[in-house]
Amino acid sequence: MGKDNFLKSLLSDKVNMTPNGFAADQLSAEEFAERSELFFDNILEISSSDISGIAGYGWLDEEGKTEFTTCREFLTGTFDEKREGYWFNWREMFDTTVLDRDFFEQYYKEMEDRIHYCEGQRYLVYNNAYFKNMITDGRAVLGFPDWSKCGIFDCLVDIANMDLNEPYFNIPELFNEYCKTRNIIIPDFKERFLCMAYYKGIDTLRWHASIDDECSCKSIVKSISELKDRIYAL
Repeated sequence: MGKDNFLKSLLSDKVNMTPNGFAADQLSAEEFAERSELFFDNILEISSSDISGIAGYGWLDEEGKTEFTTCREFLTGTFDEKREGYWFNWREMFDTTVLDRDFFEQYYKEMEDRIHYCEGQRYLVYNNAYFKNMITDGRAVLGFPDWSKCGIFDCLVDIANMDLNEPYFNIPELFNEYCKTRNIIIPDFKERFLCMAYYKGIDTLRWHASIDDECSCKSIVKSISELKDRIYAL
């Protein structure tokens, strides 16, 4: 039926795929904080979709299917250097780019050690929750027009993506308060968030290193390095 129609069949009417407005990256930290509930409401609405007809983990292909059986296979498979395509033999980058081997391996292990917390956590995720990809009217409307990276895995990946994009917006801190005020219990929140955040962090770091974006790499390294203290302080 086509990927867009397939997604429409999963998503509730509350999730807007064709929004009008402006890119949310125009919001300041203060403006986001005032509207953070709107963002969290919508992210959780996406994750509440019924995916009982979809098996496995990973990105959804054009037929609405995933590639991996387990979360561990998905996360570790993302960094398999023998996967065909752009990332084939990517570990050569340790010798040819600013990607630091010791730093990458340290946070790969941090991710790997926490995968068991995310195993069994299967949700529809937007997986593209960077502020430039979310459209808002600045008041009551938030929409998600680009679903090219959507998939099935832990819903906290969308909160982690937002934080990686804007680490000074205090997004996990605001989300933690949001959950408390609504009596939303997320089991193993800290470890699951860190697993997803390290996964997205080192993957995004790898991408920026591949295009010689040294400035972004420095920012991502700083964000990843500070994350554990932030999350454990919640």
